[in-house]
Amino acid sequence: MNRRDFLLASSATAVGAASLGWGQKLANSQPNIILFLVDDLGWGDFGCYGDKFHETPNIDKLASEGLKFTNAYAAAPVCSPSRAGLLTGQAPARLHLTQWLPGSHFPKKQVLEPPTPTHMAADVPTIAQGLKAIGYKTCAIGKWHLGGEGYLPENFGFDVNIAGDNHGHPPSYFGPFNYHNLTGYTVTDYLTEVLTAKAEEFLGSVTRNQPFFLYMAEYAVHMPLQAKQALVEKYKLKNQGKPEPDPVYAAMVEYVDIALGAMRKTLEKLGMAENTILIVTSDNGGVGYQAKRLHRIADNGDLRAGKGFLYEGGIREPLIVHWPGVTRPGSVCDVPVTGLDFMPTLLNIAHGKRPAQVQDGMDITGLFRGETELKRDTLYWHYPHYSDQGGRPAGAIREGDWKLIEFFEDMHIELYNLSADPGERYDLSSSFQDKADDLRRKLHEWRKSVDAAMPRPNPEYNEALASLRVGAPGCSWEHTPGCLED
Repeated sequence: MNRRDFLLASSATAVGAASLGWGQKLANSQPNIILFLVDDLGWGDFGCYGDKFHETPNIDKLASEGLKFTNAYAAAPVCSPSRAGLLTGQAPARLHLTQWLPGSHFPKKQVLEPPTPTHMAADVPTIAQGLKAIGYKTCAIGKWHLGGEGYLPENFGFDVNIAGDNHGHPPSYFGPFNYHNLTGYTVTDYLTEVLTAKAEEFLGSVTRNQPFFLYMAEYAVHMPLQAKQALVEKYKLKNQGKPEPDPVYAAMVEYVDIALGAMRKTLEKLGMAENTILIVTSDNGGVGYQAKRLHRIADNGDLRAGKGFLYEGGIREPLIVHWPGVTRPGSVCDVPVTGLDFMPTLLNIAHGKRPAQVQDGMDITGLFRGETELKRDTLYWHYPHYSDQGGRPAGAIREGDWKLIEFFEDMHIELYNLSADPGERYDLSSSFQDKADDLRRKLHEWRKSVDAAMPRPNPEYNEALASLRVGAPGCSWEHTPGCLED
C-alpha cells in the first residue's frame, strides 16, 4: 500500500470501525503495530525526557518524528499488574492481580497483604486475541511474567512466543539462556541483542498482505545490572569514575536504544515502516535505590520516589507514539493517559471490536491525531502491598492537577497539586481539606466498584520491635519510618 492509500484508509470513521466484528477485516486499512515495552524504565531515562548522561539517539529521533506524552502512567508501580492491565484494558484491582508474580511476603509488617494469584486470569480477553481475530499475526518477544505453563502468551492470543514465561528478570543478561523457546547461546551473547535478532526474524517472516502485532517486551533495563564491558567503559569514562549516574545502567539503556534503531532499520528495509505504528513505553517507574546499592540507579527526573511507590516516580512513564501520516512530528501531549488505554485504542485503530468485558481504559486515538482533550477526569491506582524498594500499601487518585494518595497502614492521606508541585514535595491535605475529602470519597467509591482487595491488620505486628529494625539502604529515598527492612 502506498502512502496516499494509507492516509485515506487511516481516516476511516469510528462508526464504520464499530460495525466490524472480531472476525471481520477492513481491507488495506489495518496498520502494523509494535508495542515496545521497556522494563523498569525511569521517566527521565531518555534524552528526549531530559537525561543528559544516557545516549538514546534512536529513541530521541522517534520522539522528534512522532508524539511524546508528558503525563503517561502505568497501571501499577510494579511489573505484573501493570502488564496485565496493559494487555487487557482492565484495572489491576478489577483483575485482582495487584502485585508482581508470585509476590512477596512481609509477615512482620503492620498490615497483611491480600493474596497474589499465580497467573493472569484465563478468561479475560487481551489485545492479541482481539487483533488475531481480525487477521493480525501476533508475536510476543521477551518478558511475560503473567504465569507459567498454561498461562503463557500463546494461551492469550499470541501466535509466536519467544522467551516469554514466568521469569520476572533474567538470572543473567549473558548466555546460555533457558527461556520458553529461547535456549542455549554462549557467555558472549547478550540478551537484549538476541531478542532484537529474534524480532528482526519475525518481521522478515510476515507476508506483506497480513498485518502484524509485535509485543516487544524487553527484559532490560531490569536488574541485574549487566552490559558488555566496552559500552560500560564508555560511560565510566564519561562520568569520570563516579558511581552515579550508574555506568552499567546507562549502557543497558543504550542497548535498548540500539535495539529500537535496529528494528526501525529492518522495517525500512522490508518496506513496512510507512504502515507501522511504533509505541515505546514502560511498565513502571525506574528503580531509585535497591538492595545494597547506595547510589541511584534510574533517572526519574524530578519526580518523587520510583518503582514500588505510588508517587509519580513509580507510575509516570515515558510514552512515544510514531504513526506515519497521523502523529505530528515533534508534537507533545500533556493529557494524562494510562497503560489501560492501549487495549481500546489499538482495537479501534485496527478496526476491531471491543470485547464485552468492562474496559477501564479509554480509546485515545484522538490524541494520536492531534486532539488536546479527553473526556476523562480521573485516574486510579491500587497497590495494597509492600514493595521491595520500600513502598507501602496505598491507593491513589488523580483528578485534573490534583493527586491524593491514601496509605493503608493507618489510612492517612497526602494531597498534591501536580501542576505546581510535580515532585510531590508539599502535602496540601490540611490546607485543602474539602478537595482531599472529595478525592478520598471518589477513591473509596472506585475501590468498591471494582471490588478491590484490601490488606488487613496484622494481629502479630509489634510496633516496638519494628521500630528497632535497621532501615534498608534503599529507604534513604523516602526517610520514612514505615520503610524498614525485615
